[in-house]
Amino acid sequence: MTEIDWDHPTDPKGGWQLDHVRQYTRTNGAEGHHWRGTQTLLLTTIGRVSGKPVRTPLIYGEEEGRYFVVASKGGAPEHPLWYRNLTAHPEVRIQVGPKTMQGTARTATPEERARYWPLMLRHWPSYDEYQAQTDREIPLVVIEPLTA
Repeated sequence: MTEIDWDHPTDPKGGWQLDHVRQYTRTNGAEGHHWRGTQTLLLTTIGRVSGKPVRTPLIYGEEEGRYFVVASKGGAPEHPLWYRNLTAHPEVRIQVGPKTMQGTARTATPEERARYWPLMLRHWPSYDEYQAQTDREIPLVVIEPLTA
């Protein structure tokens, strides 16, 4: 793979997600980190087809120095593109408020999912509704920041 230009990702094509990313990046996380009563980060994955960075705003939880996001896609029958990207290329970048860091992302083990799913429900209770409306198990993703 060629060198990744993490500083120039592709943002969502439009709508609220693009507005959210622009607000987040324009204010370095001062606006957008807190959103609708919860907290969000910006996840940048490497496109599994394009090989280029793609940025997505996501609700997150944090514990023990790790970050957690849910690949819900609102309960759709298929996984979101960002999740398919990180299963192909687990190296990611996240921005949490003003802090940006590289990391490695992976699907939680069944034990981790059982432990951290309740944490994510505290941030967004609708995840249980999304799970009920799809036959796929909605993945919980663990992002482990790389230490310098």
